[in-house]
Amino acid sequence: MSQKMRSNETYRQPQLRPVLTAILIDGGFYRRRAYSLFGDKSPEDRANELEEYARRHIRKSRSSLYRIFYYDCPPSEKVIFHPLTRTQVNLGKSEQFRWTNDFFDALNHKRKFALRRGEELETQQGYSLKQKSLKKLLNGTLKLEELTEADFSLDITQKGVDMRIGLDIASLAERKTVNQIVMITGDSDFVPAAKHARREGIDFILDPMWADIARSLSEHIDGVRQCVKNYPENKRDPLYFENLHKEILPTVSQVDEEEL
Repeated sequence: MSQKMRSNETYRQPQLRPVLTAILIDGGFYRRRAYSLFGDKSPEDRANELEEYARRHIRKSRSSLYRIFYYDCPPSEKVIFHPLTRTQVNLGKSEQFRWTNDFFDALNHKRKFALRRGEELETQQGYSLKQKSLKKLLNGTLKLEELTEADFSLDITQKGVDMRIGLDIASLAERKTVNQIVMITGDSDFVPAAKHARREGIDFILDPMWADIARSLSEHIDGVRQCVKNYPENKRDPLYFENLHKEILPTVSQVDEEEL
């Protein structure tokens, strides 16, 4: 009798469906947050970091990886006037232009990566004074003649990236290609796409990498997950630039978090 009961209990155990995950990465957002959390890196090191970071989500979900979609815009080759130096700056010959193209090339050589390019980055206002520097000028702690190029930033706008992300989310949902999507972004423009995916039964996870997110976005997802500790604990992460060539043993919390 007891053997029969055990047999029935085994039969009644729910069968969990295998999880197949697609990871979608807002490239401009990721590179800003990665610079803040992991430090400055070469294009190859940043690409390796991105791959490992994405796979942390796969280990956390105990799932299989469908594909990593990376969305970004080609760097601009425009010539822009700089108001401080009063010279024309050729963005196509800048270090940032070379770094970005080398980074894209490194991603293209990785397995399970799909690079989705938007339109070439555009600038509406050119170089503008940073808000912090402007405040210093107004309160008198910085003089006009003390300004340097570091006090200016280039106003760059992405075009075509949001549309491509939305279309891919809709396609993945409609075709039932995956049953989980991890979205690395902090942009609330993806609320309609997230709502559509959830209506189709997809588990939608957001990773804002400790950036503040709008309430409208947090209301239409199935959970928030970050696979790196926030400052200052991020400096102990093996992906932190100063730890790349060190052998760091993971702590118990790190092992639990990544579900190795």
